[in-house]
Amino acid sequence: MNYIGSKKSLLEFLEQSIYKVVGKRDFIFLDLFAGTGVVGQHFKSKGHKIIANDLQYYSFVLNKNYIENHKILKFLGLEDELSELKSYSYKERASFICKFLDNLELTEGFIYNNYCLGGTKSKKNQRQYFSDKNGKKVDTIRKKIENWKEESKINDNEYYFLLTTLIENIDKVANTASVYGAFLKQLKKSAQKDFVMQPANFILNDKEHSVFNEDIEELVSTVKGDVLYLDPPYNQRQYAPNYHLLETIAKYDNPKIKGKTGLRDYSNQKSKFSQKKEVLQSFENIIQKANVKYIFLSYNNEGLMTEEEVRTIMSKRGEYGVFKKKYNRFKADKSDNRNHKASSVIEYLHYVKCE
Repeated sequence: MNYIGSKKSLLEFLEQSIYKVVGKRDFIFLDLFAGTGVVGQHFKSKGHKIIANDLQYYSFVLNKNYIENHKILKFLGLEDELSELKSYSYKERASFICKFLDNLELTEGFIYNNYCLGGTKSKKNQRQYFSDKNGKKVDTIRKKIENWKEESKINDNEYYFLLTTLIENIDKVANTASVYGAFLKQLKKSAQKDFVMQPANFILNDKEHSVFNEDIEELVSTVKGDVLYLDPPYNQRQYAPNYHLLETIAKYDNPKIKGKTGLRDYSNQKSKFSQKKEVLQSFENIIQKANVKYIFLSYNNEGLMTEEEVRTIMSKRGEYGVFKKKYNRFKADKSDNRNHKASSVIEYLHYVKCE
């Protein structure tokens, strides 16, 4: 998924830097602004226990699969409904079920009726986030997954795996430049393709992991670990409106929507890290409450907090240091970046060894 602030290109830098400070010994890694979970997944692959969190529900769903799931899913509860399932090995069952969902008879629902041209052509605001067929397919699969969950035919692990698979694959055919703050007037080539339920694979291991969907300021004092990794929003751009449609698909709660883009209410999901008046107090609160031995903060040179402000706050907990690396700017679309002169930014990885 093309995600604002994704650290996928910086994983090697993060790993090497954190290991320089902490060492390669086994430790509990807290990723409490988890996003798509790419950093948590990386450290999970290195054998560490992960505790992840994000305020956005779609992020919670992704992390429930990529982080918390760590054993092969058996789908035992679907054996009666899908008689062929018993003939497949446990390793093959996820793919079989995804193919089954791919071939359901299409129905119309909230996504088609509000975010596709066919469903909105007679409405005040016509939208085209997905092709008509992909919109109907989202509705069809999403309703089937929910029905299975309500009927206890799938457990939580299987539920979040299927939701993640749906979210990841529908995102590939979204008719946007990158984020969901706007849609394109004409269907681009990738949006004309029919999406398929390619299984959202996760890392298998023998460690139990935990995932939360809470405000970090309330959560941080209740979870314990060795390393706390923080990757908060850097600027005024809120994540909720940029990924509102993934939130709606994840929740499928038929929300009240408004405006040209069909935006859902996100007043309870606004990050203080995107508000200049709130960010410093929120950051200090988190740093002071954290029950860990080490704290790392990913931030860049264009963030709302200055390097000096970060240093001052983190130094209150112990010995402070920082690593730096230049990398290419995230570009959502041309207009979003027209005022930026620099094509690259400097990523800071601030850290403190807590006393």
